[in-house]
Amino acid sequence: MIAPRRLSTLLLGFMLAGCGTLSNVAPEAEVPQKAQRACGEPATRDINQWFPAMVEEQSPGMVVGVIDARNQRHYWHFGITDAEHNKPVNEHTLFAVGSLSKGMTAEATAMLVAQGRLHWSDTLETLLPPSVPLSDDAKKITLLQLVTHTSGLPRQNMDLPMLAAFIRYLGNGENFYAHLDSDDVVHDLADFSKPHSDAPRYSNLGYAVLDYVLRYQTGQRADQLVQSLIFDPLNLRNSSFTPHKLRRYSQRAIGHAGSQPKFIPRGQVVPDWQFTGNMLGAGGLYTDTADLLTYAAAHLASTGDATLDKAIHDTMQVYYPRDKEAANIAWVTDTYGEQSITYQVGYIGGYSSYIGIDRVNHFAVVVLQNSFTWQNNLGHSVLRQMLEEQRQAATCSVNAAA
Repeated sequence: MIAPRRLSTLLLGFMLAGCGTLSNVAPEAEVPQKAQRACGEPATRDINQWFPAMVEEQSPGMVVGVIDARNQRHYWHFGITDAEHNKPVNEHTLFAVGSLSKGMTAEATAMLVAQGRLHWSDTLETLLPPSVPLSDDAKKITLLQLVTHTSGLPRQNMDLPMLAAFIRYLGNGENFYAHLDSDDVVHDLADFSKPHSDAPRYSNLGYAVLDYVLRYQTGQRADQLVQSLIFDPLNLRNSSFTPHKLRRYSQRAIGHAGSQPKFIPRGQVVPDWQFTGNMLGAGGLYTDTADLLTYAAAHLASTGDATLDKAIHDTMQVYYPRDKEAANIAWVTDTYGEQSITYQVGYIGGYSSYIGIDRVNHFAVVVLQNSFTWQNNLGHSVLRQMLEEQRQAATCSVNAAA
């Protein structure tokens, strides 16, 4: 198991597991303290020094990818896919990435809006079939509210079957989102009452409804839309919602227990979560670090496709401002002084994932792990340390010129 250098702080939380959260990054992700390098000395790029906190034996395998200000890509690999196959992980190793799927689905939706096929102001009353029963509040939910988690919909339905499935999951690790994956999910809208607060509420239910909407409006599932509108234009060849079709699937990283499931020992292999319906676009993606850095790069510079650039621009805007967890479209933004980090996190089965972008300074970081762990502030810390190194280099340059 990995134990990169004993470090000092950690964020662990126990909450209802699922495909992701609005955020599980430490409220104050500390910039790691390390020796100041003298001006003129080359940066060591020791990734261990960038990590602010890790639980010992956190994950069997981890891959970190970085795009720096010079548009150079760097990768660090730790550990293995699993004890049985004992294959070292690398930037081409497949991981399940949970709710990073939502970012892809949201940007495919933004493409449909940029093409004029849908509009952010469209409401569920017009987006869903007339036969779907909707409460008065559900009728008014807009497409933009679905993708920004501001619809007021809860994380998932909270009835007895869901509770029973979740309790079973704690002991066996099996997927407990079968209801959200089915077409029955839209029936949860019949008695929806909007909460008093407009603050974002992370909602797997909302994204399952979005998948249903996309299929009804276009005749294609969310994963098919993502393939044609996002993966193909960006040439992402190791990313899929039907991962068994990928050439590297047999060498994928295998998921392991970590912070969750609570009653399975840390480090034990847990079942893969498989979706076939309305949760595909919310949590069904498998991809690798190299593809995710290519995806991140499309958010740092023009892709050459004006419609795709417009869609990406729309998704990166802040629609619910605040210093921490400001709501973008699928993404969220945290602000630390002059630095803004726009990011997504994903948790599913035995995996944890992070993608973060600092657009102003042209940085991007991807962290993939094959263990379920709430401790996911590593990417933030790398981005903050990259800015600190850049500032130190600028100071050295000024001093040298003086």
